[in-house]
Amino acid sequence: MSAVSMMPRSAVGYAAAGAGLCFLGYCAYFDYKRRSDPDFKKKLQERRRKAKRSNNQKPASGPSLNSGSYEDLQKFFLQEVQLGEELLATGDIEGGVEHLSRAVAVCGQPQQLLQVLQSTLPPQVFQLLVQKLPVTGQQVRMSSAPMGMPEMTIAEDDVE
Repeated sequence: MSAVSMMPRSAVGYAAAGAGLCFLGYCAYFDYKRRSDPDFKKKLQERRRKAKRSNNQKPASGPSLNSGSYEDLQKFFLQEVQLGEELLATGDIEGGVEHLSRAVAVCGQPQQLLQVLQSTLPPQVFQLLVQKLPVTGQQVRMSSAPMGMPEMTIAEDDVE
């Protein structure tokens, strides 16, 4: 027999109640310490501002290529590929092709991605994707330009 089974039931109950009270006291103590911290309100407001900013800054049409963040671009690429595959699986060909074309437009090696897509997609879906690429590529470039303005290029006449 174990030591717990030899103890009266009331003693086990009292021990459990005591442990529970100790835990609640521990939680109350650290909550008091946290709230009495002079920087608590500033930290809480800053955390809330960051959360609100991150919720409001979801890219609608594409990533901001001007930010220079490779991670944002990679996340956008993976998200578009996944959405495209899901939409194609559910039968939404147009939506799937739209997302896959965005992924190809921001891809660092679009030829290799197109080769993979050609081998995995049905021919008519791949043809639709190829037809959509020029328009989508231009839209992604326009959305990455500052304030929606087209990217400026320097002609040979501009250089002195």
